Amino acid sequence: MTDWAIWLVLAGVLLAAELFTGTFYLLMIALGLIAGGVAAWSGALLEWQLLVAAVVGVVAVLGLRRSRFGRLRQGSANDDPNLILDIGHTVDVPAWQAQGERHTARVPYRGAQWDVELLPGHHPLPGIHVIREIRGSRLFVAPR
Repeated sequence: MTDWAIWLVLAGVLLAAELFTGTFYLLMIALGLIAGGVAAWSGALLEWQLLVAAVVGVVAVLGLRRSRFGRLRQGSANDDPNLILDIGHTVDVPAWQAQGERHTARVPYRGAQWDVELLPGHHPLPGIHVIREIRGSRLFVAPR
């Protein structure tokens, strides 16, 4: 098997592995392997093939890191509706109990009793409230 074919087979293996991970980092390394295959096809020595593959792979990974796809999410998972599917659902609060600055209640939700706390800046009126955040076993709600 020729050098360029080995590079392309390795790139194909990484592309297949990329389908299982869901990140783009293996795709960037596969781009480096493809560049190494192109260098081999053009007749470059093995040292140059390795150098081209490494440089293209590192540059691609660094480029991905700087893009919006490579940035880490800044914030809390407590209020992310993509992670906690209860966010956006409603609960019926019959009455609030004042505890200093906080207003709390105990309500049935999904077959169990939950502690509910009213988010700051809202008036403690009974009725339907929307879940905005979950911390531990406490629902943080706002009026609908």
